[in-house]
Amino acid sequence: MGRENQTWVSEFILLGLSSCWETQVALFVLFLAMYLVTVLGNFLTILLIRVDNRLHTPMYFFLSVLSFVDICYTSSTVPQMLVHFLSAWKTIPFYSCVFQLSVSLATGSTEFFLLGAMAYDRYVAVCHPLHYTVIMRDGLCLGLAAGCLMAGFTNSLMQTIIIFQLPLCHNVINHFACEMLAVLRLTCVDISFNKVMVAVSGFLVIMVPCFLVLFSYGHIVVAILNIRSAQGRHKVFGTCASHVTVVCMCFGTAIFTYMRPKAGSSAEEEKMVALFYAVVTPMLNPLIYSLKNKEVMSAFRKVLGKLHEKR
Repeated sequence: MGRENQTWVSEFILLGLSSCWETQVALFVLFLAMYLVTVLGNFLTILLIRVDNRLHTPMYFFLSVLSFVDICYTSSTVPQMLVHFLSAWKTIPFYSCVFQLSVSLATGSTEFFLLGAMAYDRYVAVCHPLHYTVIMRDGLCLGLAAGCLMAGFTNSLMQTIIIFQLPLCHNVINHFACEMLAVLRLTCVDISFNKVMVAVSGFLVIMVPCFLVLFSYGHIVVAILNIRSAQGRHKVFGTCASHVTVVCMCFGTAIFTYMRPKAGSSAEEEKMVALFYAVVTPMLNPLIYSLKNKEVMSAFRKVLGKLHEKR
């Protein structure tokens, strides 16, 4: 198809996850519960870090930023998906689609950079403990967080502008949201350049932070092995285990979606992976960081105790 077949699109039709009404109702209940757990869990994480002075450290500062980003990311797609589960006509206006794509790209990209910054924080804490407070000072932490946000939004702006300048042949998106690869499939022209841009963006946004994580944890593993006491090794490993789990989930799904050969991927596979990243990962992050973290659980019990005293 060429440019002569392009049409002006005022809205998009999202095919979603299923056309069966009973399945959509069941998915609505399931994902509504998961969305509420996600928002409540991440908001509670931010609140605990804010009110407890013991959590005013670089590690928890980055965790609070990550929780905020997760709330924004999941809220960019899930509420609309929930509405469409109960709607007969699943449409989204053109500019709402542009906004949704830009926000999800920005917050998703920011999360990868944040995970890289968090890995660097753990590297300094484990490998240079005596200089930790000097290196990870407030100014550096704020600068790293701001840099992560700026890099994420810059990537989003560039990708969004390039994608929506392309001529579109139809407006039916085989996805539950306005996702980058799904929107690119609507174009009438050769998208070889856009595929190159997706690969370059994927390398910068996904692989560069991934290499930083691998570098940091490579040194951390060496440092752990040099600790003589088993208790000391266990304590250091415990401070990193949660972050490693989240890193594996986030980078694993992203590499599967954006970095593997496109000939081996399908729209249905991409929907499932995007669903995991948009719904499951943001829900699990606060649980992973909290349930096995004595400091966070102690802060939670402290807040519950104060609420009980006020009664």
